[in-house]
Amino acid sequence: MSQSDSQVQNTLNFQNCFAKLGSPFFTTLHPSPIKSPYLVAASPAMLRAFNISDEQIKEPEFVEIFSGNRVHSSSCPLAAVYSGHQFGIWAGQLGDGRAILLGDLALRQTNERHEIQLKGAGMTPYSRMGDGRAVLRSSVREFLCSEAMAGLGIPTSRALCITGSDQYTMREMPEKTAVVTRTAPSFIRFGSFEHWYYHEKPAQLQQLADFVIQHYYPQLQNTEHSYQSLLKHVVIKTAQLVAHWQSVGFMHGVLNTDNMSILGLTLDYGPFGFMDGFDPTHICNHSDSQGRYSYQMQPRIGQWNCHALAQALLPLIGDVESTQEALSHYVEHYEVHYHKLMRQKFGLLDQIPDDDELFAEYLDLMASTRTDFTLAFRNLSQIKHQPSTNDNALRDLFLDRAGLDIWLERYRLRLQQENSNDVERQLRMNQVNPKYILRNYLAQQAIEKAEQKDFSEIEKLLKILVNPFADQPEFDQYAQLPPDWAGQLSVSCSS
Repeated sequence: MSQSDSQVQNTLNFQNCFAKLGSPFFTTLHPSPIKSPYLVAASPAMLRAFNISDEQIKEPEFVEIFSGNRVHSSSCPLAAVYSGHQFGIWAGQLGDGRAILLGDLALRQTNERHEIQLKGAGMTPYSRMGDGRAVLRSSVREFLCSEAMAGLGIPTSRALCITGSDQYTMREMPEKTAVVTRTAPSFIRFGSFEHWYYHEKPAQLQQLADFVIQHYYPQLQNTEHSYQSLLKHVVIKTAQLVAHWQSVGFMHGVLNTDNMSILGLTLDYGPFGFMDGFDPTHICNHSDSQGRYSYQMQPRIGQWNCHALAQALLPLIGDVESTQEALSHYVEHYEVHYHKLMRQKFGLLDQIPDDDELFAEYLDLMASTRTDFTLAFRNLSQIKHQPSTNDNALRDLFLDRAGLDIWLERYRLRLQQENSNDVERQLRMNQVNPKYILRNYLAQQAIEKAEQKDFSEIEKLLKILVNPFADQPEFDQYAQLPPDWAGQLSVSCSS
């Protein structure tokens, strides 16, 4: 073994906490190798987090391990079993159909352990009719979006790297395969609990709940109503997560219960999308013919999924009343968090009853002419106490300029009520209203270059998106309105 290999080997000291649950919860297996893997991209932030150097990622062993072609000596790879509701219908047993957990690694600064999972690492017993592979297209999207969401301050799984291959797999057409290495404290889902509830395995259900409490909600250990408290904590985290999605115009696309994190993280990036022209009814998933997971439905679906989790935890909580009490926190915490975020987006410090109407009127104006969601809020920060040429950047976004001008009069009166300082307010607003988001067309441009083995656009987008609130004038073209052809792009569950 070379000196470089030795350094990589020593850096990646895997454990596998999840494996302590025992064999009913997973199947141990090795990833399936892919042909001649190569590094497509890596996240500098996550490399630093795991104390992996730039030199180490250039070594063949790094690529071999994170493509699944070589199993690290300390790794105990496995695929987890879970079940879930898909599009509101009970789908039965699911599981990691193309994801393999290598184990967990310690973060350099906190020593907290995060799981490392390969998505696209080959078939597992839970692949059903799938081939266990991920394509380059979807891997680039997940890599960029998970890091972009972290830049926005939204709880999310993260991405360490992408490894690619010239090996092809079939989707709507033949596509290059890839493996995205993603990480999170845990990938346990709502569907992990549903699995044991619907299979009438109360011992495993309790074992899983105790494991989650011990490792991720330790403050609940040895408390009188620990399972009810667990549900309450998850409900609140989920409500706040969805509120954060709504505040930036993000749509997950497939909010099945098997895609919902027990830790309140954004999980499983598939046919996601950030809003361009604002349309509350927008469906970002071409496969969602009924609009179940449209933008405006996400808050209700988040609540529905919490009810599904509550049903699974009912045998542990013990009674319906206590379960309902835990669920009752969803609406309150969603509304409080959403309105807090919206006040920040509008640059307001105080809260008054009429603010909800003010916010709703602005969103209605945006929706009436499909005004760009991100730019409508970013440019709002330029508005001052008195009308000026600063208004033009915002007014140019709205076809109904007369309607906007009427709203701006009311907005300025509201600013005067709290003696708002223009300079300070603009600074505050630009810290919560991103200038840059991962628009579908930007991802598509990066994908098309990557398919030709030009990964420069992925690297550039990553640099931009991890600092979405910064001005970055050298990248102004990435903050412009999308081109007309962007409206023809569509993503589906195969993405």
